[in-house]
Amino acid sequence: MKKTTTGTKVAIGAGVAALAAFAAAGYFLYGKDGAKNRKKVRGWMLKAKGEVLEGVEKLKDVTEEQYAMIVDKVGAKYKAVKNIDPNEVEAMVKELHGHWKNIKKSISPAPKKKVSKKTK
Repeated sequence: MKKTTTGTKVAIGAGVAALAAFAAAGYFLYGKDGAKNRKKVRGWMLKAKGEVLEGVEKLKDVTEEQYAMIVDKVGAKYKAVKNIDPNEVEAMVKELHGHWKNIKKSISPAPKKKVSKKTK
């Protein structure tokens, strides 16, 4: 049996986190409502979403709770900026929270099919 080293485990975890970040960005910009999303993205929104992606990339394993905390933290930062409409920030935060299911699908390994062995 082949043993995995700590370095290998860290690399695998980093790869999963990066995949989650790219999945989030890809879904937002190119998913079901991608064309509409690309048209309405403001500069600060792009920066905020980039900060969310950076936060996700730093995680070994991405969970819904961790993702939500990152989104909320970035949202709070941008709500405090005077020239940004807090309603727009709230809409962005709500939208990012809604992307979790699609992100989870893209980072979760496909379920293994059970193979039943028939014995005689």
